[in-house]
Amino acid sequence: MKQISSRFSVAVHILSIIALFPNESTGEFIAGSVNTNPVIIRKIIRLLKKAGLIAVRPGVGGASLLKDTGEITLLDIYRAVEVADQGELFHFHEEPNHACLVGNNIENALRDELRAAQLAMEQRLAQVTLQQLIAKFV
Repeated sequence: MKQISSRFSVAVHILSIIALFPNESTGEFIAGSVNTNPVIIRKIIRLLKKAGLIAVRPGVGGASLLKDTGEITLLDIYRAVEVADQGELFHFHEEPNHACLVGNNIENALRDELRAAQLAMEQRLAQVTLQQLIAKFV
């Protein structure tokens, strides 16, 4: 079973490190906490920077938040790092057999349910700030 990308959870981890350890938030320090390759960290940091959530210090390295943790929602983070075709979390298989009753109708029958599921997830993520999440482990 294919899972949704781990970029979101890694991005939340990165932002939490930056919030809690602002003077130590180098790529190497973050990679050590996430326990992954620094190249992956740099890619996600670029996405967070592009989304306006962090600033990166050139030369010395390190990063800082551009917003207070109470202003950054999990939805902001999700949207910064998840790449979904046209904002769609769920994808349909291509070229079902339109001569089949199911193949001809499955996408239309399922589309509203999947949109509702995505909307519910996004609404939940919008209700939780980075500050609230960090409070659960400090």
